[in-house]
Amino acid sequence: MKPDIHPTYRPVVFQDVGADFAFLTKSTITTSETIDWEDGETYPLYKVDISSASHPFFTGTMRIIDTAGRVERFERRFGRRKGSKVPEPETAANEAAAPVAEAAPEAEAAPAED
Repeated sequence: MKPDIHPTYRPVVFQDVGADFAFLTKSTITTSETIDWEDGETYPLYKVDISSASHPFFTGTMRIIDTAGRVERFERRFGRRKGSKVPEPETAANEAAAPVAEAAPEAEAAPAED
């Protein structure tokens, strides 16, 4: 291997902030935070949103994760998806503004002659 071209491979603590779970592994990720680990050593800390402790595949439970309003931000930028129904508030003004059309009796069709 060529010297000085590879990133430093070192122990790093990854912490799942939603599940209060952390694990120590090796990585090349660069971080600015550190943490005192169970063995008394200080390691670099990287915070993650999802890990095996919080992912539905591993836990078997569904959890809604909306970090910093990502859905709302997406909808503001690109609009709502086609086919998504937004319930309208029921008010007296809506009922008065939209008259209900009565069903017209259907005309009987004449039998087709051959």
